[in-house]
Amino acid sequence: MTADEVVDLADLAVRSRRRLLIGVVNAAKIVHLRSDPLLRESLLECDVLLADGQSVVWASRVLGQPLPERVAGIDLFEQLLGLADRDHRSVYLLGARPSVLRAVEDAVERRWPGVRVVGSRDGYFDAGDSDEVAATIASSGADMLFIAMPSPKKEIFLGTHGATLGVPVLHGVGGSFDVVGGITKRAPERWQRWGMEWLYRVLQEPGRLWRRYLTTNTAFVVLLVRERLRRTRPYVPSTTATEGTAHE
Repeated sequence: MTADEVVDLADLAVRSRRRLLIGVVNAAKIVHLRSDPLLRESLLECDVLLADGQSVVWASRVLGQPLPERVAGIDLFEQLLGLADRDHRSVYLLGARPSVLRAVEDAVERRWPGVRVVGSRDGYFDAGDSDEVAATIASSGADMLFIAMPSPKKEIFLGTHGATLGVPVLHGVGGSFDVVGGITKRAPERWQRWGMEWLYRVLQEPGRLWRRYLTTNTAFVVLLVRERLRRTRPYVPSTTATEGTAHE
């Protein structure tokens, strides 16, 4: 799907109060989901699954099943905030450190004044507190939930609690809170078009990120070559994972 099509779906979901669970994949997630069944099942719970990384779009073309475009999590996050701003919708912000969360709330108030932030919670809570966090979100009556927690914690939370939150639009936005809050700078457009946004991030935080991107990107290329030479059988999700899910 294109970003505009997803925004239209989100608009319809809010108006009809029907769940739209949005998931995104990049090279790292595609590598990890092959060995992490919980992450894989959580992604398959999504109603819409989008290519967050340009490498995924390129791979789709190599494999003869081209995707229409990359839909970056940060771009979709800002477009959905624009939708909420236009229609004075309510949002709940979940994830990141408390200081980053405050910066995001300030940015939303400044850039999208029509948005009603009905609640927020940092992402540093234990798995045992998930039920309490989910209950708080459900009681907020939010139209949209944005989650900025690392994978697979983000996908697991959405896959576990998404159906009970009563929030029409649910979107895991990864590191988008850092960008919107002004903590980190996003790569220039040219870098994004070249699929080098990951390298721009590495240059900003080399000590933390270089090894992660080196290993996952290499593994992704190996998987792509293997798939190009010999297709793997489609994965069949478990009955439990798909039960009760309304896919578009």
